[in-house]
Amino acid sequence: MAHEVGYARVSRREQNPDAQAAELRAAGCERVFVGHGESSRVADRPQWLACLDYLRPGDTLKVRRLDRLAGSERILIETLQDLDTRQVNIVSLTEPMIDTTSPMGRALYGIVAVFAQLRVDTIRDNTQRALDYAKSQGRVGGRPSVMTAERIATTQRMRAENHSWESIGRALGVGASSVRRALSEATSPQRTQVRSPRWLESTETVSQRALRRSCGNPVQGCQGRSWLIPIQG
Repeated sequence: MAHEVGYARVSRREQNPDAQAAELRAAGCERVFVGHGESSRVADRPQWLACLDYLRPGDTLKVRRLDRLAGSERILIETLQDLDTRQVNIVSLTEPMIDTTSPMGRALYGIVAVFAQLRVDTIRDNTQRALDYAKSQGRVGGRPSVMTAERIATTQRMRAENHSWESIGRALGVGASSVRRALSEATSPQRTQVRSPRWLESTETVSQRALRRSCGNPVQGCQGRSWLIPIQG
């Protein structure tokens, strides 16, 4: 027998999820899972995982809005794809096009999903292009590291006390992989950066001066030669 299950979520502890839960129960949900103070940008939220474990093929998951499921388009698309794989229907109380329990709803949902995926792919492509351009200009792009100098110092002290990577990550509120990578970079030998000279195609005035200095002849006597003048910087 199929069941209707609700999922409500608020990001902060001071927020009250009761209104969401009441709407879901009024919409026919037999059970409502409530995430209290759970970030929308984290996929493995405790109440969400409990909700997924409870759902069975043929069940319908109801939410007030899709942003209750995820805070980013990437996570949302992955979540919706996961629900589809589990054969779980999805209904949004405030977004009429999100209702996979009817043929028209499934069609509209498919269109929405296609455009959402296209947007995610476009953002990913634009981001990669910007990173590639920054790299070509000698700059390092990407998100700033969560490991500050203070956190790295704490990591070094805790590692000296034989704490595990996981326990350090929990203490600092970051992932164990971030802790391990930051400490590895902090303890690796510093690389000496050598600045490459910038080269600029000479203007007419600069080229004339270079020609006079190099071949000691008037400009007319050394025509046809191309000069690159190193600009120190």
